[in-house]
Amino acid sequence: MNFDIEKELMAEGFNIVCGIDEAGRGPLCGPVCAAAVILPVDCEIEGINDSKKLSEKKRDALYDIIKEKAVAYSIQMVDAKTIDEINILQATFLAMRTAVENLSVKPDAALIDGNGKPGLSIEERTVIKGDAKSVSIAAASILAKVTRDRYCLEMDKKYPEYAFAQHKGYGTKLHYEKIAEHGICEEHRRTFLKKILGE
Repeated sequence: MNFDIEKELMAEGFNIVCGIDEAGRGPLCGPVCAAAVILPVDCEIEGINDSKKLSEKKRDALYDIIKEKAVAYSIQMVDAKTIDEINILQATFLAMRTAVENLSVKPDAALIDGNGKPGLSIEERTVIKGDAKSVSIAAASILAKVTRDRYCLEMDKKYPEYAFAQHKGYGTKLHYEKIAEHGICEEHRRTFLKKILGE
């Protein structure tokens, strides 16, 4: 994991490059979360990687280090109600745009995990599996994942009957069993549960 992709953009004349990634596109409930991160060039953060490949303990430790070392970072969420209104892809893009707009230092280029461009007012470059190729994207992936997981722990306190702390909102067997038992709550994405709701 290095700054090669960031440096390629800088060689083209861009000065400040941010990495963008999201967490929570797939779950049945809760918000989608996006983070934008600008790291100092060649900043070394040991153990940084795609958030999905790290243990929760490691992610939590890196979360604090990234926030400490970043030139700027921004983490934004779009709630379940909005996801139902505009669809998950548009909600993801909205979270990404809002994250970039709220950076305290303004980038002139962005590296985005995946293949979709959110429609930023700066140069956008998509990187497939970017969280395993770009340090900036990997850092954003960790901030987004940890923030959303912590939100799920808050949901668990509010709605203990759904066991959100265990499945983090994903469509596991346990989660479907809890929905069958208790119905849905306001954190659930109705558009993800149309069959169950008969809509």
